[in-house]
Amino acid sequence: MLLKEGTRIKAYDPSAMNETRKLLGDKIIYANDQYEALKNADAMVLMTEWAEFRIPDLDKMKELMKQKIIFDGRNIYDPSEIRKYGFVYFGIGRR
Repeated sequence: MLLKEGTRIKAYDPSAMNETRKLLGDKIIYANDQYEALKNADAMVLMTEWAEFRIPDLDKMKELMKQKIIFDGRNIYDPSEIRKYGFVYFGIGRR
């Protein structure tokens, strides 16, 4: 698990924050919104399909993130569009 390897995880989910706190307590950092979660991040892992994640402000993401790496676990982003903004993109399960 990433936590055992010393990875710092900052998370945001508009619906699951309370349940996540019950399960993980203070083992991770909880962000107040999707962009706060990206501040100084090396990578983003998208694991939900909430509407607010579907049309991200890619310019803002670029400014906030230290490294520009996206792991899209739901394949909701267009890889070519994401790459135009300089991100390294991995669509999980895509060819």
